[in-house]
Amino acid sequence: MGFFSDFKASLMKGDVLSLATAVVIGAAFGKIIGSAVSDVIMPIVGLITGGVDFTTKFITLDGNTYENLEAAQEAGAAVITYGNLVQATINFVIIAFFVFVILRAAEASKKKEEAAAPAPPAGPTQEELLIQIRDLLKK
Repeated sequence: MGFFSDFKASLMKGDVLSLATAVVIGAAFGKIIGSAVSDVIMPIVGLITGGVDFTTKFITLDGNTYENLEAAQEAGAAVITYGNLVQATINFVIIAFFVFVILRAAEASKKKEEAAAPAPPAGPTQEELLIQIRDLLKK
């Protein structure tokens, strides 16, 4: 086989197609969660914290005081933007919660489907089969 034939065969394997589908759905899901976090959850968090915007919180390492992050960066000060870490942590916890809820709902749905599925017919036990074989051999 040629290089391109091998490449095409590799792409058409079920695992690769499943992975590609998962990546596309994951990207779309990420946008939905990102919007939920920034447009719904963070305004509520801001209301609870009195309108604090964590992304503007920082510490300068040069000992000077600046009115905002942009001023500190323009002055060339070394800055630890701990607020970004706080914001990223809040985002992570919220996203992890959304994923947990979705996985839990999927598991519950799977359990309902398994419970609703009829049980497979019970076959004869090994002893019953041996008895049937014995009876057939007697005939």
